[in-house]
Amino acid sequence: MMTPQEKTAAEFYIRLALKEDVGDGDHTSLACVPETARGEAVLVAKEAGVLAGVEVAETVYRLVDPHIDFKALKHDGDRLAVGDRVWTVSGASRSILTAERLSLNYVQRMSGIATQTRRLVDMLAGTRTTLLDTRKTTPNNRVFEKMAVRIGGGSNHRFGLFDMILIKDNHIDFAGGVVEAVQAAEAYLKANGLKLPVEVEVRNEAELEAVLRHGGVQRIMLDNFTVPDLKKAVEKIGGRYETEASGGITEATLKDYASSGVDFISVGGLTHHVASLDLSLKAVHHI
Repeated sequence: MMTPQEKTAAEFYIRLALKEDVGDGDHTSLACVPETARGEAVLVAKEAGVLAGVEVAETVYRLVDPHIDFKALKHDGDRLAVGDRVWTVSGASRSILTAERLSLNYVQRMSGIATQTRRLVDMLAGTRTTLLDTRKTTPNNRVFEKMAVRIGGGSNHRFGLFDMILIKDNHIDFAGGVVEAVQAAEAYLKANGLKLPVEVEVRNEAELEAVLRHGGVQRIMLDNFTVPDLKKAVEKIGGRYETEASGGITEATLKDYASSGVDFISVGGLTHHVASLDLSLKAVHHI
């Protein structure tokens, strides 16, 4: 279920998407379909997967035409089999057609993300590791893509640049070193009266040792560590800080990385490299 903040953001971005897609009118539907025509259509799954985006699609239909009758037959998080009916919509035929592609764009992409997320979460069953997404999202679609990750059973990392201090390799290099970067972040937060969690990325044992000596963070990201090196690093941290593994982790190696006891694994591919789920809206009949 969308949070109030997500509902507000979703409606804002859907309005922008409708402006992009519809412009000054759906001229094909206006030309071909009588104004008085009414109909019904059903969304059918053509591929198995995890459903996500039903609430978003319903919002699309509501914004196109508040008189459209949208009936969800399946809900976000449900597993779909080929042939499953997902929702029906009835009302003005023009409105159904105008909302068709945008609603499908959202639900197909979100369902693809949720399906891949669920696959990886299932692989992590029996470990202590939580699967995270990243900021590698489609511009102006982050709220939908991160929502889909949660629907699939994963968890969200920071939403944007504003809700967390995440010191990465380039920050460290520009700051002159890992400790210098952490110290600068501490000073910045104090000077601006901000209370944000601080995470720092380390690339090797030397940087890890420097962070452990200095402190000042809540989480340490172990970037591109091998599985054996990750296990050693997690043991060295010893629960003093949250731990996150990132970089080059695939389905084939996911369980091995989780076996290190790391708290989190972040996978950018959840949102930037995923196939949409095949769903199709079909007209049922005229009313």
